[in-house]
Amino acid sequence: MLEVSGLSYSYGRARALSSISLEAKTGSITGIIGANGAGKTTLVNIIAGILRPLEGRIFFRGKDITDLPAFERVKEGISLVPEGGRIFPTLTVLENLRAGCLNRAQKDAKANLDKVYSLFPILREREKQLASTLSGGEQRMLAIARALMSDPSLLIMDEPFTGVQPSIVLKLSRSLREMCDKGDVAILLVEQNLSIALNIMDRGYVFENGRIVLEGSSSELKNNEYIRRAYLGL
Repeated sequence: MLEVSGLSYSYGRARALSSISLEAKTGSITGIIGANGAGKTTLVNIIAGILRPLEGRIFFRGKDITDLPAFERVKEGISLVPEGGRIFPTLTVLENLRAGCLNRAQKDAKANLDKVYSLFPILREREKQLASTLSGGEQRMLAIARALMSDPSLLIMDEPFTGVQPSIVLKLSRSLREMCDKGDVAILLVEQNLSIALNIMDRGYVFENGRIVLEGSSSELKNNEYIRRAYLGL
């Protein structure tokens, strides 16, 4: 679904990413793991088209999209849930969801709305509420559901579980796993909490100082001595 090859980026003289190469496959959750400042958000902003790399290429379903504007990437099937969600607080839940499918035909929008309501039933109950009145966990559900309204092939999520209570994290994780198990979407999950990421992702890349220092399946990373010591405190 996604192939990133040799991406590099700098903020002035500060190197944020150095020769990053990775891939994400359909029907799988790929984790981008690392502490704050490791380069994770820079990477997803480049993939989403918000930033342009200094070096390297991005291929989506075999097509080179490196020079494609962000709005065109949405049309291609890439959707980003940014850090913090960034919902529209003065709009209702339903209005937020509709904002996520402005480029879709009405019949597609209705089908996508039914799909996200099946994943997050609480949003149907809250559809007339202002988004600002939702709990923190419900707002994260809304941000993910809004991204799904464009019917993406690649869903990128930047720290979706930060500040969310464990019971909601569990519900979100199950919903994401359910989506991937149906095989119609690839998820790129950015997360600094490795214990959460390891329990949901299929494969992961560990970032430190703008570089990939480790990669492997979830089980391989769980059993890696460095990961256990440095990230899990075991």
